[in-house]
Amino acid sequence: MELSDTCIEMQRIIKKECVLQGVVNTEQIEYVIATAMWETNHTCKPVKEAYWLSDGWRERHLRYYPYYGRGFVQITWKHNYEVFGKILGLDLVNHPELALVPENAVKILVIGMRDGLFTGYSLNTFFGFGKTSDFIHARKIINGMDKAHVIASMAQSTSIA
Repeated sequence: MELSDTCIEMQRIIKKECVLQGVVNTEQIEYVIATAMWETNHTCKPVKEAYWLSDGWRERHLRYYPYYGRGFVQITWKHNYEVFGKILGLDLVNHPELALVPENAVKILVIGMRDGLFTGYSLNTFFGFGKTSDFIHARKIINGMDKAHVIASMAQSTSIA
């Protein structure tokens, strides 16, 4: 499957941010890219949770509104907006839409996965340091085991050369 220019650019941006944040293990970078591909529904750009539905729908159906998922990875809940706001030096609580700005979204993605800020699991839990890489269980970094095999396959077929 040939990637769109948008997806190629997203991969470039993520790889660059990974390196800036000290994530240099190739398999970790591949997994971060695959996660962003999946979490954005292959749009390869920061999205709102259920972006195909209205804000009114989100307000009525999401108990964590207005702190619904945004970005390359869907951060949710006010606490997570506070945490990433402090890390990035941004007021994400009063301006959660800033999580959609690509420069912010990529930092949230990489730092969150690197440091285990989403679920307590980090990239180092599943990759590197002489251990066998575990692309399947790495899904726990973001969202339990939801679609773990699909994302693992995507990561293993990603080329970041």
